[in-house]
Amino acid sequence: MKPLGPRNIGIMSLLGYRFPLAAIASILHRISGIILFLLIPFALWVLHLSLASQMSFLMVKDYFGSPVVAFLIWLMLSALFYHLIAGLKHLLMDIGFFEEKVSGKVASSLVLVIGTVGIIGIGVWMLC
Repeated sequence: MKPLGPRNIGIMSLLGYRFPLAAIASILHRISGIILFLLIPFALWVLHLSLASQMSFLMVKDYFGSPVVAFLIWLMLSALFYHLIAGLKHLLMDIGFFEEKVSGKVASSLVLVIGTVGIIGIGVWMLC
């Protein structure tokens, strides 16, 4: 008989695993934090250029018409919005709310729905 204990999980079995909603919300919260961290140099560079001179401000203004820059701005705003919503859920959990299984699932569902609606809203706002 094979002893029970820790076992290695391959990537293929991990891809077939159905994560609970709370895990998905938490993983996306971490990913949005990583995206925000990685886009800090871009945001600081744009801010520096926009404040350096009138010519560089106009150059930054022209950059905002580029699809690549528009995508980076949408990505940053979307990550910021989701990170804020999920962070508020985590803060509420720290003070004792949504700690039970059912209420945690409801809170995670709300975070995912509000996050999705907000991200779509940010995209529509940027296109208008």
